[in-house]
Amino acid sequence: MATINTNSGAMIALQNLTKTNAELEQVQARINTGLAVSSAKDNGGVFAIAQSMRADVAGYSAVGNSIDLAVSTVDVALAAGEAISDILVEMKEKALAAADSSLDTASRTALNEDFKALRDQIDTIISNAEFNGTNLINGTTNSVKALANADGSSTITVLDEDLSLSGSIVTIASNASFSTATQASTIAGQIGTSIDNLNSSLARLGTGSKSLEIHKSFVGKLSDALTKGIGNLVDADLATESARLQALQVKQQLGIQALSIANSAPSTILGYFR
Repeated sequence: MATINTNSGAMIALQNLTKTNAELEQVQARINTGLAVSSAKDNGGVFAIAQSMRADVAGYSAVGNSIDLAVSTVDVALAAGEAISDILVEMKEKALAAADSSLDTASRTALNEDFKALRDQIDTIISNAEFNGTNLINGTTNSVKALANADGSSTITVLDEDLSLSGSIVTIASNASFSTATQASTIAGQIGTSIDNLNSSLARLGTGSKSLEIHKSFVGKLSDALTKGIGNLVDADLATESARLQALQVKQQLGIQALSIANSAPSTILGYFR
């Protein structure tokens, strides 16, 4: 039936052109963003999974920062402990030298002055072994903790090591000194014990620092794996999208021509009235 009221051909051509334009917009969006799924309306299920994984990646970034902070704190304590160990070795040398009964009083007094200067240096080191307000070797902090997982439900703990004088590790009294060979000999024995204790403390701190570093490496690999997984879910294949873009552009032009032809069809009715 020839009619000018209803042009079914134009309607079909317009529907096809509208569909082509929508597909073209989708391809252009994928090329612009690099994402096949950039919003929930693209694919609600995949978008939800990707967002959850992105939250985990962000969480692991916070875990990495927390571990870095803990490692720095422990490393400062380690550096201070190693410095104290070196000082104790020097103190033992002074005390052993003063334990020589053949030494004259003036020489022993000079050794004692050196001994006390080294002793006081330990306090100075301990008071300055602080990072971000945390000091692991002066007895003010029980431990340092770092986040271990993305939801914060697990932590890695490194216990403190109180290296203060007159403590359970460094047993030398804070006012230790000697004026006789016997006193010097006794102090030398105490220093030997303190060095053994300190070595154990340094080993524990070193193990804690190593554990933190190992876990950070694992967290980094886990974060990379999650990021790759997100990419597999939502990234667009730009080679494929480029081919689709060219095909859709041609299809769009053909659709415009088809619509033009369909729109001109009613004009043929004029021929009936000539």
